[in-house]
Amino acid sequence: MSESAYPTPRAEAPLVVFDFDHTLYDGDSGGHLVKWLIQRNPLRILAALAASVVLGPMVAYLPTRRRGISGYIWIGTFGLHGRRGFDALIDQYVATHREEVQQRLLPQALEVFREHRANGDRVVVATGAPPELARAILSFVAHEDVPVIGTAVGPRFGAVVATRHCHNEEKMRMLRERGYGDVAVAYSDSSADLPLLKAAHAPVVVNPKPARVAMFRRVLPPGTPILNWGCKERGGASVG
Repeated sequence: MSESAYPTPRAEAPLVVFDFDHTLYDGDSGGHLVKWLIQRNPLRILAALAASVVLGPMVAYLPTRRRGISGYIWIGTFGLHGRRGFDALIDQYVATHREEVQQRLLPQALEVFREHRANGDRVVVATGAPPELARAILSFVAHEDVPVIGTAVGPRFGAVVATRHCHNEEKMRMLRERGYGDVAVAYSDSSADLPLLKAAHAPVVVNPKPARVAMFRRVLPPGTPILNWGCKERGGASVG
């Protein structure tokens, strides 16, 4: 079904929220982008290696994750002075990695995505990646018109940094601010999305880390589906 063939969702249609990384996309799309930004220049690589002593643990720890990610983005974008330039770099990255990026889109996930759109549901993508990145990747499969809520960036100290990380409770706040309150169905792989999954009437865990499966079974309603949509190193029941 082409993009124009999807029905326009009614205001009262069920709201369906998809995470992006490890849900629609096999991997960390934002991490792949930042890696490319840094690898454009040997000096950026050296700076990132030196800074990883501090930034690495910050990224791994939820309360400091936004600052850690911002540090790597700052290194990768030093000399850039605004979001427009950052979005242009994202488009360049996606265009020059088209085949690799397309191969990471998960066919089973996209089929569920299409079914919700064909049913007239209000489909939204909420991701920790920059929204322009998710939109550019979704354009390969004619879904660029789907609303995307993602991590906001802005200029800081001669570069670009994450100013608001679309993650954990903040993801829920950003959804509500955009008028997406009552979530019918939510799809995510991440324990960081527990606020989203718990808020949904019908949570669905997809492609979780194997070590997190027991936790999801414990904290989410009995019978919550825990599925694998094609991420080979992830857990969940295989579909199809």
